[in-house]
Amino acid sequence: MNSAKSQGTALVTGASSGIGAIYAERLAARGFDLLLVARDKDRLESAATRLREAHGVQVEVLKADLTQKDDVLKLEQRLRSDSSISLLVNNAGVAANGLLANADMEQLEQLIQLNITAVTRLASAAAASFAKAGRGTIINIASVVALFPERFNATYSASKAYVLSLTQSLHTELDGTGVQVQAVLPGVTRTEIWARSGTDASGIPAEMIMEADEMVDAALAGLDQGELITIPSLPEAGEWQAFVAARHVMVPNLSRSSAAQRYKS
Repeated sequence: MNSAKSQGTALVTGASSGIGAIYAERLAARGFDLLLVARDKDRLESAATRLREAHGVQVEVLKADLTQKDDVLKLEQRLRSDSSISLLVNNAGVAANGLLANADMEQLEQLIQLNITAVTRLASAAAASFAKAGRGTIINIASVVALFPERFNATYSASKAYVLSLTQSLHTELDGTGVQVQAVLPGVTRTEIWARSGTDASGIPAEMIMEADEMVDAALAGLDQGELITIPSLPEAGEWQAFVAARHVMVPNLSRSSAAQRYKS
């Protein structure tokens, strides 16, 4: 049963630290009960105690490793069966470092499992459950590298481009159902993801690094404004709108019965 003032339960993955932990705090302050998911149960329990005391909401902790299919399936089933869940923050993710040609393929398979497969399965389950209820919100955490893949590791960039594309398609699929969808594209954000990927972030200019709490607050402001795509550091929204418009200009010519003249000799 939800708390008296609750807006339902928000399920947050990767909730033990960084962006996920801040989403948990902000959503609790908005009156959501919480289902916090991560591998580190001790950190989750500590956060849960603080959030219950500070906001008077119910907080459930679920230890899960979303690189493991069995754990993903359990969480997916929970999303499909628990009608109290009204918001999903698909935040859990991992970065990678180095060239694709030299990569540890086992590590990259785990990245794909977490950043793509788990995100997809959970978004699918949430879409089905929320559409049936006629309400709900799905927030997928992508990255600006989806728009600038040359700047970072190939597999990580590609995984975040997938999340962006998935969100855009899902938004269209859920049109008219009462379900809101948002992709958040942070730039460089001060979290533990850098150290975990083996990336030395010390050389990144300070003016490029946003604090995680400011990033989440901007993302939630974008959600409140009804944005499908939120880029927290982008000063001019018109630049994104122009990017989308340029893409749509090409649409009539992306599939035609004959090849373009420049390819004919």
